[in-house]
Amino acid sequence: MVCADRCHGSVSGPQLGNGGRVAEEGNQVPDVNVTHPPVRSYVIRGGRLTTSQRKALETHADDFLVDYRPTVLDTRSLFGNGKPLTVEIGFGMGDSLLTMASDSPDTNFIGIEVHRPGIGKLLLGIVRQGLDNIRIINHDAREVMTHCFAEASLDRILIFFPDPWHKKRHHKRRLVQPAFAELLATRLKPGGILHAATDWQPYAEQMLAVLEQNSRLRNGAGPGNFGSPGDRPSTKFEKRGKRLGHGVWDLQFIRRQD
Repeated sequence: MVCADRCHGSVSGPQLGNGGRVAEEGNQVPDVNVTHPPVRSYVIRGGRLTTSQRKALETHADDFLVDYRPTVLDTRSLFGNGKPLTVEIGFGMGDSLLTMASDSPDTNFIGIEVHRPGIGKLLLGIVRQGLDNIRIINHDAREVMTHCFAEASLDRILIFFPDPWHKKRHHKRRLVQPAFAELLATRLKPGGILHAATDWQPYAEQMLAVLEQNSRLRNGAGPGNFGSPGDRPSTKFEKRGKRLGHGVWDLQFIRRQD
């Protein structure tokens, strides 16, 4: 996986602390040239690859993984056709993406994920089912959405059960923020759909507020309302949560006509 964080080389001389430089008197003054890495909405987990996942990555990555480059993808060449394109951000272990691709052969899917065990598991499923309408990008979603897709090029964008970052001090890490919502809205075709889902009500309410503030999007369920799951596959995690009485909130927003 390409590391998206900035790496800083070593600095000769006295050790610096708190992002400052050493002044003549030995006091610290702010260094305006210090560049901080962007806030990430994920943490790379240390989960181990199973033998089958590792073998799938070794054997099938060249067929289905797309190397990240900061240039717009030629999706017609990538899939060999111009079918409608859906992008899922953070597909986890890939169960929902695999189901959708199997059920919708007339749609192309690109899944973005940073965790390699999930990628390996999805590759296994793709090969076993003989699917050719899925491609995978193993990279940070913000950079992929910024550089790899042209404006008004996507039919659907899916964000299912992103990390809710429960603690208040971590809310800045939540994926759905105003700037990212604006980026996604620009990538959707007019009439395209942004579909998000979460099982954490405070995050659902935040996403609803953020998306309704975006002038490019309109709430498909009406102002202030949550939507329906539609054709979104239900995951094992979701089914277990519902059995325990947990709620699930879906949001479907539509790109307005320009």
